[in-house]
Amino acid sequence: MSEHIITVAGVAVDTRHWIGGERVAAGETFTDVSPIDGVTLGEIARGTAADAAAAVAAAKAAFPAWAATSYEERARVLHAVADGVEKRLEELAVVETADNGALLRSHRRGVMPRVAHNFRFFADRLLELGHEDFDTHGHTNHVSWDPAGPCVLITPWNAPLMLATWKVAPALAAGNTVVLKPAEWSPLTASLLADIAAEAGLPAGVLNVVQGYGSEIGDALTSNPDVRRVSFTGSVPTARRIAASAAPNLTPLSLELGGKSPLLVFGDADLDLAVELAVEQYDNAGQVCLAATRLLVEEGVAEEFTRRFTDRASRLVQGDPRDEATDIGPNIHPAQLEKIDGFVRRALDAGARAVVGGHRGEGQYYAPTLLTDVAQDSEIVQEEVFGPVLTLQTFSGEDEAVRLADDTRFGLAATVVTGDPGRAARVSSRLVAGTVWVNCFFVRDLRAPFGGSRHSGVGREGGDWSFDFFCDVKNTVTAPKGWKDHG
Repeated sequence: MSEHIITVAGVAVDTRHWIGGERVAAGETFTDVSPIDGVTLGEIARGTAADAAAAVAAAKAAFPAWAATSYEERARVLHAVADGVEKRLEELAVVETADNGALLRSHRRGVMPRVAHNFRFFADRLLELGHEDFDTHGHTNHVSWDPAGPCVLITPWNAPLMLATWKVAPALAAGNTVVLKPAEWSPLTASLLADIAAEAGLPAGVLNVVQGYGSEIGDALTSNPDVRRVSFTGSVPTARRIAASAAPNLTPLSLELGGKSPLLVFGDADLDLAVELAVEQYDNAGQVCLAATRLLVEEGVAEEFTRRFTDRASRLVQGDPRDEATDIGPNIHPAQLEKIDGFVRRALDAGARAVVGGHRGEGQYYAPTLLTDVAQDSEIVQEEVFGPVLTLQTFSGEDEAVRLADDTRFGLAATVVTGDPGRAARVSSRLVAGTVWVNCFFVRDLRAPFGGSRHSGVGREGGDWSFDFFCDVKNTVTAPKGWKDHG
């Protein structure tokens, strides 16, 4: 077996870049470590500016032919990629669990099937794009969705393959070519995706995968003048750096960033439902951008809600994510664990009280935590922790609930729990958020727009919004006269 092939949970993974339909080794590597037990998974190609340039050049060279490929053929290839994902679903699930520590049962039942669905949805949506002409004073308007060109897609570590394909699938469906840069803490399934895409018949250079560490390759990708779109999911500081890098070329950006989402529980809510939705925010060890980490509970039910929440949270099982009984796995990296613990320690020092948790576990595990007695302007309420840490505050009436909910610099999502449909409509209309869930959480339809307001992002993706971003939408207006007889 090649020195560049590692075995993870019995699955062979190539650690080299994928550029122009070929594996490309790097002069340097970085170490990929499993958060489950600290075991080294392998040495991963560490990309350079030269690797970035080569990947963009490969995407640029492959673009004309892929852009000219018919909608039907593009859709066929994307469905073939989905077939490949489904064929290797178990391999993808076990590798990603080893790489980022998320629950294996979730990868098997939800995440990897969603990966395949991403390709199928955008393949089918491509064939449904509207091309109807419309009339303006006898002139015909024809709208077309032209491929934009090479796209750079930079993806996070908390749901590596699902969030990568959420971008890759519409970009390819639109007729673009892609350079995918996965997060350095969870790069492995992106490499497997390259293999699957090649086996499905995706032409060389249409999808390229380059690994890197930190900004050393990201800056070279986002500043390249041949790049026509940059889509990024991650932190606000990194987004600022990407925006500055892309600005000289006026490269359009789609940015899905952090969140500090509220969960509003009104006195007329079904408290059992409210508690279940609140405990669900510990999913993926709290490493979910959409997580409603600020519990806002009406005063009259706060005591009972807290009692039920504490009881429910005490029954969560934290441990090895490969165990079917586990509810909460490890956090991704020692640096992330230190960040989480720092937030909690500073909050406790400032007077917060840990009703649940408030401490580290063994290894890279952090106990599910609920903090009360927190001030609205405190760091723990205002800043994204990205770990299994929730805060609880109380409110009196709709106005105060909305004021507290909207009083951060973020605006990614919000959840409202109430038994009154009128209240649900009133409150939802006043919340600053890209997505509002009422009496539910994390229900996602790929036809719907997704993105954030304020510092939670720029733009929307999903459904036709993805094609709006990944295409140059063109209107051709034709006069009714002026034709010569070519008969």
